[in-house]
Amino acid sequence: MWKKFCAALLLMLLLPACALAEVVISEIMTSNGTYENGHAYDWIELHNTGKSTVDISGWYLSDSKKNKMKFQFPQGTKLKADGYLTVFCTGDDKVDVGKDSKFYATFALSSSGESIYLSDADGNQLQKLKYPQQYGCVSYGTADDGATYGFFENATRGKKNDATIYSGRVDAPVLDTAGGFYTDSVIVMAHSMLPGATLRYTTDGSTPNAKSKEFPADGLTIKETTVVRIRAFQPELVPSPTVSATYFINDDPATPIVSLITDEDYLFNKKTGALVKGTGSIPNYDKELEYPVNIEYFTGDGMCEINQMGTFTCSGHSARINAQKSIALYARKAYGNDRFAFNPFPTRDYDSYKSILLRAANSDTYATRLRDIVASSLAEGEGILYQDHVVIQVYINGQYWGHYNLREKINKYFIAQYEGVTDEKDIDSIDILARTGTDRFTQNGSNEDWLELADFCKKNDLNDPENLQYVTDRLDVDSLFTHAAYEIILGNVDFTNVRVYRVPGGKWKYLLFDVEACWRNLDKTPLEYYIKPVSAKIQGFRHEPLNALLAVPEMKAKFLTRVAEILEKHFQWPDVEAHFNEVIDVLEPILPRHIARWKNMKLSNWQKNISATEYYARVRPKKIPEMLQKAMKLTDEEVETYFGEVLRLLEETNTKK
Repeated sequence: MWKKFCAALLLMLLLPACALAEVVISEIMTSNGTYENGHAYDWIELHNTGKSTVDISGWYLSDSKKNKMKFQFPQGTKLKADGYLTVFCTGDDKVDVGKDSKFYATFALSSSGESIYLSDADGNQLQKLKYPQQYGCVSYGTADDGATYGFFENATRGKKNDATIYSGRVDAPVLDTAGGFYTDSVIVMAHSMLPGATLRYTTDGSTPNAKSKEFPADGLTIKETTVVRIRAFQPELVPSPTVSATYFINDDPATPIVSLITDEDYLFNKKTGALVKGTGSIPNYDKELEYPVNIEYFTGDGMCEINQMGTFTCSGHSARINAQKSIALYARKAYGNDRFAFNPFPTRDYDSYKSILLRAANSDTYATRLRDIVASSLAEGEGILYQDHVVIQVYINGQYWGHYNLREKINKYFIAQYEGVTDEKDIDSIDILARTGTDRFTQNGSNEDWLELADFCKKNDLNDPENLQYVTDRLDVDSLFTHAAYEIILGNVDFTNVRVYRVPGGKWKYLLFDVEACWRNLDKTPLEYYIKPVSAKIQGFRHEPLNALLAVPEMKAKFLTRVAEILEKHFQWPDVEAHFNEVIDVLEPILPRHIARWKNMKLSNWQKNISATEYYARVRPKKIPEMLQKAMKLTDEEVETYFGEVLRLLEETNTKK
């Protein structure tokens, strides 16, 4: 009897320990290539290998031997039998633990190798996983419940791991024949960096797998424009990264070219394709998911400036429903490089970009395809940030995709470059707001100060010096006045699409962007919405700062002077016409091919639209003083004081001879 009692007691004592031992770190990802809403967090997966639920409330995860309690599971956290649980390692203490019913740790995992510690609620170490240097987009874990660890070909977060683990990864192969433009067929040669490895290839944009064709030892003959992707395979190793290139045959570039190569499922699959509506309640093209893509940029003379993997997502707002969609491209470290090491933009002196935008003219798709880039370029040298441009053509998986305008992409890195911000913490803290600046439109950072500023302008008389000082200490008035001047002169009817930003320690500034809804008429103007009492209810953007300032005589004079300066410097017709011609000379020759691809416009209609747009661009500046007089109730004397000289100048330069 005594022996039976002791055995039962021992079993009872061992059961909890056995349960603890059955929970293991089953898989980790330290260089994640799966991005959603701009984030691709590292992660740690736990697996309950036992046959009963384990309560892990109060348990800890950490990457530090000195502090094994960096992340604690909240009370009520249970892991079912054969269940999986993922902790996202953000490296950011601003992420709320438990948000979206997930677990977020504030530490990040090192790709160079370190140890992860799993401890119980009393701080007792249950497991130490020491892992080696990791590869981008490759997970590391166990296929046999903790006995052996290695690399997986496919990450399986939240699911059963693959049965096969590998000790490393094959190095990327080499395409000996460079992608580019050829006047005749070309034989593409390639080799592996690992003797004995097998090269496999595809020509449809798909990622080569073990079933793909073996690359010919004597080369692959290309007779028409084709994309080639190769990958090296070795039985004991994870397959290599994919190497890609585009071979253009008898195809004159005419403009710079961007060639995108990616799996068709990422483009057109009903469930996953980023360029189609799909079958879900939310259209695929509205989901902020990023997919892997190979990106090449060729200059107008055919030189390849970049060829690298990155990610892409559909971009834009209402224009996402258009057949030809705007596409945002991102350089991501998980795919090799976290920057595009080139600068295609003529007015910038940067040496690299984190992201770029292939803009498909959006609401100007069927009219001129150039309003936004011509209008934006007129702001050069005026101290306001705008997106520079290059007229390009795009290919996707070797298929012609038409005319696009390559643009800088608005985000914290774009603003940091312009403002000279280099510290990563400061870059992360840049505030970027859209439209009204409410929580819904906060794209980065905080909106608290902006909303306080707008409300202050609404409720206080800025003729009081202290009130005015409060506003000018927080708002870059020159930026506001310059932005308003351009919107009014251009006649942008989509004026509510506003962006404001603030760098740490700086003032709120305005961005000039998305002005393609300009130069469509002579009479309609955002003035009727811009110039309103601060008490008026205007949907779409905050008009109070401008109007509160215009109620101050010295600020009113400053604004009117600024409008006159911009009219004189940038809206005399010979200067504006030169900007039009610079774009038209590049765009018009490629439009027939673009039209043949999309069949959504006629060249003759485009030419008529260009003539109409140029007419509005030439005549409208002369009408601005009259519009301002009506909206702001200016006297004839005030109009003469601020605009008399420039009106006479524009009458000379902007009147058709």
